[in-house]
Amino acid sequence: MRNVELLAPAKDYATAVDAIDCGADAVYIGAGKFGARHAATNTVEDIARVVSYAHRYGVKVYVTLNTILYDEELDEARQQAIKLAEAGADAFIVQDMAYCRMGLPVPLHASTQTSCTSPEKVEFFERVGFERVVLERNLSLEDIRAIRRYTSVELETFVHGAICVGYSGRCFLSRSTSERSGNRGCCSQPCRLEYDLCNGQGEAIIRRKHLLSVRDLDLSARLGELIDAGVVSFKIEGRLKDRAYVRNIVTLYRRALDREIAGRSDVRRASVGRSAVEFEPNAMRTFTRGASENFFDGKCRGVASFDTPKAMGERVGVVARVERRGVVLDGDHDLATGDGVCFVAAGSLVGTNVVGVNGREVQLNGYEGVARGVEIYRNFNRRFTAAVEHSRVRRTISADFTLQFEADRITLSAVDDEGVEATAIVECVTEEVRDRARGEEALRRQLARSGDTMFEVRSVAIENLRFVPMSVVGALRREVLQRLEERRVEAHGRSVPFVECLDARYPFEELAPQDNVTNRLAEEFYRDHGVRHIELGLDCRTSTTGECVMQTSYCLRREIGECLKEKPRLKGDLFLVRGAKRYRLCFDCKACQMRLIDD
Repeated sequence: MRNVELLAPAKDYATAVDAIDCGADAVYIGAGKFGARHAATNTVEDIARVVSYAHRYGVKVYVTLNTILYDEELDEARQQAIKLAEAGADAFIVQDMAYCRMGLPVPLHASTQTSCTSPEKVEFFERVGFERVVLERNLSLEDIRAIRRYTSVELETFVHGAICVGYSGRCFLSRSTSERSGNRGCCSQPCRLEYDLCNGQGEAIIRRKHLLSVRDLDLSARLGELIDAGVVSFKIEGRLKDRAYVRNIVTLYRRALDREIAGRSDVRRASVGRSAVEFEPNAMRTFTRGASENFFDGKCRGVASFDTPKAMGERVGVVARVERRGVVLDGDHDLATGDGVCFVAAGSLVGTNVVGVNGREVQLNGYEGVARGVEIYRNFNRRFTAAVEHSRVRRTISADFTLQFEADRITLSAVDDEGVEATAIVECVTEEVRDRARGEEALRRQLARSGDTMFEVRSVAIENLRFVPMSVVGALRREVLQRLEERRVEAHGRSVPFVECLDARYPFEELAPQDNVTNRLAEEFYRDHGVRHIELGLDCRTSTTGECVMQTSYCLRREIGECLKEKPRLKGDLFLVRGAKRYRLCFDCKACQMRLIDD
């Protein structure tokens, strides 16, 4: 039986609790330093609190330590990792192989930053001792199937959220424009900016468009295929997203994944508990740049969003006419005062908000650019967001009680869905009961009051019924549920710690600057695994001029209908230009990849 895991992002403790309550089987969270989201950091104490809450439900906590390290940071990185392990972290997600040489007492997961795109590379991480490999976001279903046929290591894949246009960990576009580096946790996201596409003579073919900005991933309809392909962990992107986003998307994927699990006999959910929420999830009603399945079915057009890198949300209608008091849409809608709306005018995104609604007529805070035929999108749904934020969310585990009476004591035993048991005993004098039916009913009612605990009492068995004050039974119930919760945390086991296998051979004998070797421990690791020539990582250099700063499955020629395999009209070299920066585009048609060279 294979466990299937829904993995959710956690910006902080509050977001982690939201994700767990809504049904996540695991969460990933950043530590104080060395995580790939500089703006999403947490102290060791914060993470210990997350661990304590998560482990009650069998939920795992993975800490992201996925930046590259410099020599002077190695000791600090190890000390932090040891403290996180002591706090109960279930695994570390890492990019830098220096962590393999730190003797850490937890499993290691190879981050998507390691850019695993081939069976050979995934097999190396399996053989060297990694518990799991997080696959590159731009892989197709067939790519994943090929990796699974070649390996048996746990596979994790992103199923929802923002997509890096370049291969993760191999993009230096931010570093080419400033000191900020994605490999150091502070990407400036230049891929979301406007560029001109120019020819070799400097003539602009396309002006001021977001030519590298791709739409967000949504594989909610493809989870069954991923399960069948051997994926065990389904990851939602978003450690910088707000709580409403996490609640909404985790709930949506929990339901979708449960439906897939219910139809299979060879997989089961990785944690326990039932989540009750008071809203209906909808992926289009929290942050989204538009749904895309990216290259899941193979390389294709239509994955980019040239007009805007921002969230447009859900389409609500088309402007039928513009009147003095507002705009009239072409059909019924549910817009309300306070909603945020946007539309594209003159090739740019314009945003405003709704200040009044009268049937199909909508009053806006601003009308510049609004015209007949313009499509209106809602990028902030006030009522939905309020419903998500204020919804009472509770996750419970079923427990069965057995209450036993003796002349001088009462024993209450509890066992939960996973067979975890706890017992509480109180010494007291009991008496014969006069009305057995009423007595049993009162006891069952008292014991069923689980309150705000994590448990829902499913059944109560009573043996040798005798009379006792209800206050005594209530105290006994609270004690046994507290002990059951403690037993659940104690029963949570961690996987086997990372142990490096020196017999594993890396699939390449040379490492380029783009392979991110930036410290002595990482260099020793790769040399011990057969790499003969290692160039210093690009982040250690003062300039990226002349270097490849992005490698990607996304092809701008394909996206604009100018694929070199299909008799394009555009001939010669192409460049992306923004201000003083220019990047030469190189197209590897055999591999169906594009590279950006800092020119």
